[in-house]
Amino acid sequence: MQCFAHFSLFCALKSRVMKKNIAIFASGSGSNAENIIRYFQKSGSVQVSLVLSNKSDAYVLERAHRLGVPCNVFPKEDWIAGDEILAVLQEARIDFIVLAGFLIRVPDLLLYAYPDKIINIHPALLPKYGGKGMYGDRVHQAVVAAGEKESGITIHYINEHYDKGDTIFQAVCPIFPTDSPDDVAKKIHALEYEHFPLVIEKLLNEK
Repeated sequence: MQCFAHFSLFCALKSRVMKKNIAIFASGSGSNAENIIRYFQKSGSVQVSLVLSNKSDAYVLERAHRLGVPCNVFPKEDWIAGDEILAVLQEARIDFIVLAGFLIRVPDLLLYAYPDKIINIHPALLPKYGGKGMYGDRVHQAVVAAGEKESGITIHYINEHYDKGDTIFQAVCPIFPTDSPDDVAKKIHALEYEHFPLVIEKLLNEK
């Protein structure tokens, strides 16, 4: 019985070590983050191990806490330098970073430490409606104001420029003349919830 117990413990520890660890960076409500965490709770090979934010009052922290995922909040100066953040990521053995509603620039130090291992989701079809300051409702308002007939999501790698990293995946939804920015937001959220975890999983399986 004792040998079996040791073997079971060994298997559990081995499984945990072999899992790929994701960190999510988020600044706001965190609905995408929660969706991703819940998705990978059912995975035997991937787990969300850490949530980092730049805002101590971001609701994503409450969501993560409720789901048992450790959180850290860093002030603006740490997001400029990056060394304190990198140390936490390395301690948690993070393999991959996902931006889910994260509103500040990722420091160069992290870009160099995680080449092609940091991705973002944008609520429009890049290169349209991208760049600094274009996020959330601002994007949907611009799409409606321009009379676009379609919008969608873009999942892309990040680099030193806002929304300029290579595109990984896009999904499209129709925009009707009667749609408000709120209507567009609902369609975009549905695409995000459906596709973001699947694309993350596919990328991790390929690496």
